[in-house]
Amino acid sequence: MPTTDQLTAQLDRLASIDTGPFPVLSLYLNLQSNDRGREQFGPFLKKELSDRIATYPASGPERESLQRDGEKIRDYVGTVDRAVNGLAIFACSGADLFEAIALAAPVDQHRLYISDQPHLYPLARVLEQYPRYAALVADTHSARIFVFAANTVERTEQIENTKTKHHKRGGWSQARFQRHTENFHLQHVKEVVEALARIVREEQIPTVLVSGDEVVRPLLREHMPKEISDRVVEIESLDIRTPQHEVLASTLAALREQDAATDRERVDALVGAYRANGLAVVGVEAVTRAFELGQVDELVITASPQALGSAKGGDGGAQPERSAQERAADALIVQANRTSAKIRFIEDQSLLASIGGVGAFLRFKL
Repeated sequence: MPTTDQLTAQLDRLASIDTGPFPVLSLYLNLQSNDRGREQFGPFLKKELSDRIATYPASGPERESLQRDGEKIRDYVGTVDRAVNGLAIFACSGADLFEAIALAAPVDQHRLYISDQPHLYPLARVLEQYPRYAALVADTHSARIFVFAANTVERTEQIENTKTKHHKRGGWSQARFQRHTENFHLQHVKEVVEALARIVREEQIPTVLVSGDEVVRPLLREHMPKEISDRVVEIESLDIRTPQHEVLASTLAALREQDAATDRERVDALVGAYRANGLAVVGVEAVTRAFELGQVDELVITASPQALGSAKGGDGGAQPERSAQERAADALIVQANRTSAKIRFIEDQSLLASIGGVGAFLRFKL
């Protein structure tokens, strides 16, 4: 599976592609099996590819390019590893483009677009829905550190130290044993924090989810350097033996819950800056102008492109595969990638409804 950095590089490359007069085929497939273990994309792929290609003139170069694209796609899909959950393919034989992206993350539904440029919004959404983060699961003698991204594990590290036993004697003996135990716990925590800090620095991790028992949690909190503690989200305690896939599922759910809680704060900050004539703009047209001037630092956009307001224009061809809103969303995503602006998708459409579904924090004012 590609890493997050590789996926980002592919997104950047596709955002800058120019296929000239030839149409680009953008295909997203959910490769997850149904409850009987059977794939579900075959009928969609067979019908939609043929039906869409048939709308182009039989003798035209566009039709020839798309037919070659269809053949390549059918051949490629048959070779995909069954461990893959989602697949994105961008093809344009007339411009020598065939980019296939296998994903551990699922695609929410099958989608096929034929247009004058790649349809990148769903791919950008996958990167945002399954971000790169670290997870620490710890107790007083063991720790497991994971780096998750795009719904898979990129790195793991395990730490094992002396397991202390319960001591039943009283008096001075008990006190000495208690100090001895606390020293073991402290040394363990220091080693764990050092390893976590190293991984966060090496991997440039923006968020760390921490799960620990009632003894180790306050020790971790006390000994974490500020640069790490500022990135920490504490979650419910997971057993140190929790299987890796369950750690991924639990931490991802907690991360999304955290994002949902902070979405309103981010939108409120955006609207506040806009109202104060500060470093923010709202609406498709204003954000587009800000991108053209190189002002945008962070794009804040609805998770559903159909919620974008004031989007104008059709697809420019005989078959408008994308709505005006989808085209506008794609254009903004492309601009964000070209200018290295951050992208934040807002799941709750109502939060951005009053500003047309999109806004941007600016790097500077004119």
